[in-house]
Amino acid sequence: MKIAVRYRDVLIDPDGRVAGHDAGATLVRRLLRVFPGSIVIGEGPRRCEGFDVLPLEFVDPTSTVVINMDVVDSTSVWRTLRASCPAGMEPRVMNFVWWTTSQYTHTVDRASLGLSCALFPTFANSQRTATEVREIVGHWTVQQLAEQARVGWVNLGIRLEHVHARHEPQLPVVLYPAIYLSERKQPQLFLDVVERVHKRVPLRVEARLVESHLVSEKAMGLSQNEWAWVGPLTASRDDYWEALSRTTAFLATATEESYGLEYIEALVAGAVGVFPDRPWVRAILPPDYPFLYRTPDEAEELLTRAVTDTAACRRELDEAAGGDFQDWLRSRHDDDAFDHAIVEHVHRWFG
Repeated sequence: MKIAVRYRDVLIDPDGRVAGHDAGATLVRRLLRVFPGSIVIGEGPRRCEGFDVLPLEFVDPTSTVVINMDVVDSTSVWRTLRASCPAGMEPRVMNFVWWTTSQYTHTVDRASLGLSCALFPTFANSQRTATEVREIVGHWTVQQLAEQARVGWVNLGIRLEHVHARHEPQLPVVLYPAIYLSERKQPQLFLDVVERVHKRVPLRVEARLVESHLVSEKAMGLSQNEWAWVGPLTASRDDYWEALSRTTAFLATATEESYGLEYIEALVAGAVGVFPDRPWVRAILPPDYPFLYRTPDEAEELLTRAVTDTAACRRELDEAAGGDFQDWLRSRHDDDAFDHAIVEHVHRWFG
């Protein structure tokens, strides 16, 4: 059985590697690592480094499971595969929900998502996302389909071997912990709070953004501050982890996340994370995590503490985790669990 990964935004560089550091590109690379010899659905045919790129129409439906990261259009994927399926054989399509379902607000989108997750086995990137999927299926599909829905999940986790040794900066570095300036991330709240903290404490803000957001008005506004650096994504994952190793703290402002991969990576790298008190945050952190805010004023005070008394903040994190915060993170967010779980679910659902 061969795996084909479908993600419409995947980019393959001239050297035949999956390009980009966004969550989607990272997960495509992870799936290719977990399932060696897999296919990437895209413009081709093309032979790449460790995988082939094929158009969906060229995929052999008799021997291939398509893991679709663009879940809403799985029915279209199924129809394309069905056109070349032998009589009596069904195409094998599996959904991978790796984003927050709240991004779909229109009736058509939510109904399409519910139908897709009712018709095809669905693997989610966290327990919270899996619960949301089940609720959408139950609300938007008929009972007969909802009762047959198959949903599995595991926390995505991170590659722990990528973590670099800490290098504490002379001037505290505060990270904007996202690569987009979308409304859900609330970048204006981030800017308002760090501006207030900067008036009290010398610091440097760093923001690494995708190209489309790098040229936005919000990015330009942030970069006009002499204490802020706004630039492109790092050239490699190694550079990315090196930058995290010298990050003092970050301020999360997103209203919703399905999991929070970037935040977990920054925490494991040793940065002190200041988070909004929201359900998505409590799903990934210890119950007594001390740096949660409800108002901008609380965010300002917590971030000020994080950059002025970082060592004490880290001791508080250890106490909240029952001894060692890094051990707590590593035991719950190691991507080995993801590797095993997704392989097990593929075999369970497709043999």
